[in-house]
Amino acid sequence: MLRASKNPESYTMLPIAYKTLTFGSKQQLASIALRDRILRQPLGLQYDPADLAAESDEIHIAALEGERVSGVLLLRKKDAITMKMRQVAVDRDQQRKGIGKAMVQFAELWCLENGYRRMELHARDTAIPFYLALGYRTEGDGFDEVGIPHHFMVRDLD
Repeated sequence: MLRASKNPESYTMLPIAYKTLTFGSKQQLASIALRDRILRQPLGLQYDPADLAAESDEIHIAALEGERVSGVLLLRKKDAITMKMRQVAVDRDQQRKGIGKAMVQFAELWCLENGYRRMELHARDTAIPFYLALGYRTEGDGFDEVGIPHHFMVRDLD
């Protein structure tokens, strides 16, 4: 598990750096392209520019190899203590190397250091084992989202 630091805006686990991105930055725009390639194109979906603009209030976390964005996830505030993790993607050539796990751990630390104590997410059924291994639990029945099966998952961070 990662340890809390005095600087919750970045963490490096060589050769990958984990950090929050500035909305509209070159790296944040590259993260949209990664999300599109991994999450949207396989489903025949496209991003709506209005939806992307609405992400300006979200926390964008990336895994970086130098300047290359190899992973991304977003955090959306739900209430004073709850964040929703969404749009988790790791580039195909970097999957199964621990990048997703480290990104989630970085996101959890960021949440704790910023007063959030609960993480929620909608997991594709294929990703449920990944989140279970990280301490998340399913709640309720499955549902369809963007045309594929999902489950609501949650983890108390403290």
